Amino acid sequence: MPATVLPMQAQLPIHPALREVVERLAQVERGPGSQGEAAAADWLSERLKQAGCEVEVERAEFYDGYMKPIGTLTAVAALGGLLALRRRGRVLGGLAAAAAAALIADDVANTWRVFRKLSKPRPTQNVVAIAGDRNAERTLVLLAHHDAAHTGRIFDDRLQNLLEQKLPGMFERVDTSVPLWWLVLAGPVAIALGAARKRKSLIGMGLAGSTLATAAMIDIAASPIVPGANDNLTAVAVLVALAERLRAEPIEGLRVMLVSCGAEEVVQGGIYSFAERHFPELDREKTWFLGLETLGSPLLAMLEGEGPVLMEDYPDVRFRDLVARVAGDRGLPLRRGMRARNSTDATIPCHAGYPTATLVSFNRAKALSNYHQMSDTPENVNYGTVTQALHLTEALARKLADNLWL
Repeated sequence: MPATVLPMQAQLPIHPALREVVERLAQVERGPGSQGEAAAADWLSERLKQAGCEVEVERAEFYDGYMKPIGTLTAVAALGGLLALRRRGRVLGGLAAAAAAALIADDVANTWRVFRKLSKPRPTQNVVAIAGDRNAERTLVLLAHHDAAHTGRIFDDRLQNLLEQKLPGMFERVDTSVPLWWLVLAGPVAIALGAARKRKSLIGMGLAGSTLATAAMIDIAASPIVPGANDNLTAVAVLVALAERLRAEPIEGLRVMLVSCGAEEVVQGGIYSFAERHFPELDREKTWFLGLETLGSPLLAMLEGEGPVLMEDYPDVRFRDLVARVAGDRGLPLRRGMRARNSTDATIPCHAGYPTATLVSFNRAKALSNYHQMSDTPENVNYGTVTQALHLTEALARKLADNLWL
């Protein structure tokens, strides 16, 4: 799908709920599974009730990650590398590294998650609100999350911004984000290949890579929780503002589920409980999922797919075409053709076969502004882009309500 940028329309008024939600919840430390995360869910639930929604805070569970399980596996790979440097330990060390690589790929790609599930699940919560036509057969599900991430040195984006200044043409042509998880996988894979080919130099490179990856995971786990204004309170704010818009100007023929999941920042947590509870009642022929992720950077974009290991386009390109068409009809800027090498909660309905798309935003360096940094504060949010996402989401809901999505 070729990249498309549609023209900017006149400055849109900023809905007051957008600033209200971001500024209120950014004051709360909302690590996955924390008391602050639960307090944010309770506040959001009450706020959505004030906006006229039927709301439930649903109990959910998640398996701790990604830092502990991935860090453990990279450490196992590093130990395997040390063992593989010795002739008698080459086979065993190579097998250990290969197993670590397979388990890392399984975890970050949201497949079976074998290693993570060896731990005890922890409690979190999902906020699920119903707006629009409660009795409609067709449903639009909007996905956000109210938890916030740890920071860490790996998230420093100064190098990427510097490269964009030096090589702007290259960045303009690239529509897929940096595959960070490939770097994590590279160490264990190099050790396994080096052991298989009896190449100590390759084993040594893999050992260094796995050691650095382990250190990065330890650093992230020891770092503080960010305010998470852009990631992802901007999306939570869109849920509240949209609820108020649908109360002021009701729609018929479409139920709108406003969902904010807990523990997204562990590389998908609460979304699994939502799927277990709600997917059986959501018809794949009459349900659409729109992910809302990090909407406060300068440029609004739509993801066509995502994949930490292997890229997977979302099902049913017709839905993504509709999102782009609605943006064009409203004169809203939207970049197409983007794909993410990280995962979002939208990957779960994608795997289940639902028509899916995700709205995101980025800066000139194709980076999410202040991503997992302590500078992710309300004053650094571009509320103009958040407003564009709100208007696009509302227009999309009204188009689906009119049964004009094809």
